[in-house]
Parts: sequence; structure tokens; C-alpha cells
Amino acid sequence: MQAPPAVHGSIVTADFQAWPLASGPHAQTILPHLLRPLPRLELEIERWELADGDFVDLGWFCRPQPGQAIAVLVHGLTGGFNSKYLRGTAKRLKALGWAGVVLQLRGAGEEPNRLPRNYHQGDTEDLQALLARLRADFPASFLAVVGWSLGGNVVLKAAGEQGAGFAADAVAAASVPFVLAPCAERLNEGVSRLYGRNLLRDLKTAAQAKAARMVLPPGVNLEATLAAEDFFAYDDAWTAPLNGFSSARDYYQRCQCGAFLAHIAKPCLIVHSQDDPFMRTEIVPAAAELAPSVRLELTQRGGHVGFLGRGPWGLPQLWLEARLSQWLDEQRGA
Repeated sequence: MQAPPAVHGSIVTADFQAWPLASGPHAQTILPHLLRPLPRLELEIERWELADGDFVDLGWFCRPQPGQAIAVLVHGLTGGFNSKYLRGTAKRLKALGWAGVVLQLRGAGEEPNRLPRNYHQGDTEDLQALLARLRADFPASFLAVVGWSLGGNVVLKAAGEQGAGFAADAVAAASVPFVLAPCAERLNEGVSRLYGRNLLRDLKTAAQAKAARMVLPPGVNLEATLAAEDFFAYDDAWTAPLNGFSSARDYYQRCQCGAFLAHIAKPCLIVHSQDDPFMRTEIVPAAAELAPSVRLELTQRGGHVGFLGRGPWGLPQLWLEARLSQWLDEQRGA
């Protein structure tokens, strides 16, 4: 007798063994960044003019040919073209024969974007437009999208928003903040405050650069933004009023991807560590909250966008980049 179709997604234990010399969450988070130089990757930069008069920058690591598989890569908060995890994954995909492009989110580059609005956890419009462009230009190509952290939230929310109509054929994400308010709280607690402060420092620098180039909308409080000591204060003063939300909590509630996971219709892989120092364990969704197409791979260790694994001869290896690339290539051949 044929088994009935699945009514929800699956949660499995990932095949990941942490490198013994980096078993803690902070070592897992920090060492993959510190131990490696910036991966060498040629990016052809395109300034893409948007319909609303703004722009985003695209970094092509390989221009696609008709029928060639294409990957769209979306960075995390304060990330961009030089995010090491993103470049490493792009190199692996390119070696497997993929074409692809990095979407540097609106306002994430060195040059502030033109309009007051800025990239945030729920801003899926530019990603949807890019995927629609690629689908129109390369209708026979297998099209995939992968995001990390904030970028993962954006990717999963976009896939859930459009369901079966989502332009990509496969979706992957790692270290995703499924529920945003607890993550903002975590980044104000214990050692995790150091990560929060570093992120806020970079965000404030970007806010100052943006404010110097335009008249800010009513409700945006630059003084409070620069004085913010946690994400609630920063998002109340800056992110929410800049992007049409009434408050930080309104922004979190409307933009967290957890509410969209049950509506994803394309094959989807999510990789998440239970010891992620940016998040709390209770944010991880239950299988009943996942669409049948979603596979959530959990690890006990791995940190945030870390997953420094034990390789041959006990040497460290970048397990996450290998896993994402492997899974995407499997979907291409499915």
C-alpha cells in the first residue's frame, strides 16, 4: 500500500560533527571567520536600476548560459559581497557548474541607496523581482536561492509568500531567526551582547551615512538610533519608521519567517544549530509548522553561520558550505 502524502515537513538530525578544538557556540561562530582569508572570487558588479527609482548591486560570479543552473545568494545582516560564507558557497557552486549572482540587499553596500527605505528582515520585494527577471531571461534553467541569517529569513518569507508561484525551483537557508523578538532579546544577554553591539555599531555607521544624504521620513529619530543600546531601541527609532512599521514589535511580528514556513511549496532545506548564540532554542519550529516540502536539519553544535566540522585526519572543514552546495546540486538533478 502506498504511504499517504506527508502533511507536514520533516525535522532531522544533521550529519555534522563539530571540530573538537571549536566545540563551543562562540568558537563555532567566530573561528570560521577568523581562520580563513577572504575567498578569492571574481564578481562582476552590476548596478541594477529598480522600478521605484532606487537600485541594488548584483555580483555575478558566473553569468548564466541558456539552460545552466542558476543560484541567487542572499547575505545576512551587515553582510554583502565580502561575506566569507557566501563567497565560499559561491565558489563551490561554480565548481559544480552553476552560474549565479549575489544580491546585495538595498542599502547594504558602501554607497547608501537613494530612497529612505532600507533592507530589513521582511523586505522580499527586490528578491522576488530578481527571481522574476532570471526566470524570464532563462526559462529553461534550474533556479535556486539560498540565504543566511537575515538573508535566510528573507528567502523563506519570500518562498512562503508566493507558495507554488515562487519563481525559484529550490530554496535553502541557514541560521535563520524564525521568531524575531526572542532573537533581539538574546542579543542583549550575556556574551551574546558582544555580537549585538558589533552589529549595532555597523548599523549605526550605515544610518549616519544614509542620514547625511537625504531628509529622513517623519518618525525616524536619528539621535535615538545612534544612542540605541539594543535592537528594540534601534528598530523602534530607525528600522520601523523607515520602512512603514509602527514599532519594533510590529516589524518583528510582520516580518518573521516562522509564519510563512507552512506555505512553502518548493523543495526547501533549512540548517540550524541549537546552540546558535544569536537565538533561543524555543524559536525552532515544530514539524507541524513546516510545509511538506521543508526539511529542517538540526545540529546540537554549530554556532551562528559557523558549522566548523571535523574533516579527514581531524582537520577542520567548512561543513555548512559543503552541505548547502551538495543539497542544491542534488535538487538540480532530481
